[in-house]
Amino acid sequence: MRDLLIMTPGPTEVSEEVRQAMSQKITNPDLDPDFFDYYLHTTAKLQKLLRTKNDTIIMSGEGILGLESACASLIEPGDRVLVLDNGIFGRGFADFANLYGADVELLEFPYERAIDPVKLQTYLAQDNDFKLATFVHCETPTGVLNPIAEITGILQEYEILTVVDAVSAIGGIPVEVDGWGIDIMLGGSQKCLSVPPGLTFMSISPAAWEAINERQTDIKGFYTNLKLWQNWYEKKFFPYTQAISDIYALDAGLDKWLADDGVFDRHKEIARAVRSSLTAAGLELYPETGYSDTVTAFCLPAGISYRQLNHIMTRKFAVMIADSLGQFGNKLLRIGHMGENCYEEKLYRTMRALDKSFHELGCNLQQSLAEVFMEEMN
Repeated sequence: MRDLLIMTPGPTEVSEEVRQAMSQKITNPDLDPDFFDYYLHTTAKLQKLLRTKNDTIIMSGEGILGLESACASLIEPGDRVLVLDNGIFGRGFADFANLYGADVELLEFPYERAIDPVKLQTYLAQDNDFKLATFVHCETPTGVLNPIAEITGILQEYEILTVVDAVSAIGGIPVEVDGWGIDIMLGGSQKCLSVPPGLTFMSISPAAWEAINERQTDIKGFYTNLKLWQNWYEKKFFPYTQAISDIYALDAGLDKWLADDGVFDRHKEIARAVRSSLTAAGLELYPETGYSDTVTAFCLPAGISYRQLNHIMTRKFAVMIADSLGQFGNKLLRIGHMGENCYEEKLYRTMRALDKSFHELGCNLQQSLAEVFMEEMN
């Protein structure tokens, strides 16, 4: 299992540079003045990644920490929150909004399609008294990518704060936080940046800070209280001891990303080749619109379970792909072609493993996935 290739949509493969960075000697991040500068320089790299001048922070915890912190810090009991629901994680925002006392309105869209900006515009023309709206850029369980610029543009027309989960998109798909007017943009370490899980990061706009500072009620929670992060550098104070080795890894991952001029083109080309290979082989893609360049979801063939497929792929061919979550569990398969996974040789190995595994399970594909993939790449 040591040679197992992890082609899941996060966590992804981790480069040698990142692994070596994690092994650096640590310091005391609460007391060492040099670490405050190091942390600041790392957040400056995140600002380049996100295309923003907004405050950017790194928090010790998986991406869900950022999502809950945004809800905990912005929402007061009775605040109206619009949750754009076209996937499991999009709908999941409602759980956190409810947890902090919001009056939640779900605007539902088909899960196999990207959010329809026309439907959103029509809805808001009738009802737009919302403090904030939430949505997901890339729905990882289904591989659906939402038109983030159009959505945030409409929400801005009505002066609604925007909270966007872009965990599975940042680094593989261009984002423009300032250009699109996003108030809180959430990311995570283990997706396209190919750093081990353990960190969430976010950008926070002046409008979001204003909403946080003008609350009439105290923020419920400490770890999720964004207010504690204000002026951390001037105060030389973190709300809690930072996961220093994880931040070393993130810094190295950002350096590698910033040095890669072809990162977005590579993600786009490989994603196209993966989709073409699957359809040529007779497999059905789940999304009807809004294909992501970071993850592809397709339907599990009848008569085959993910457990069977995963056993063969991992034990015989040392490649792991994922099934999905919730109602899509054991119904969809997912290939994560993001970050360190997004290289031709790794996708070719994945397609060969799928070819052989399907054959062993008695599923005859119309064409070889590996052969079509190489034709598409050439």
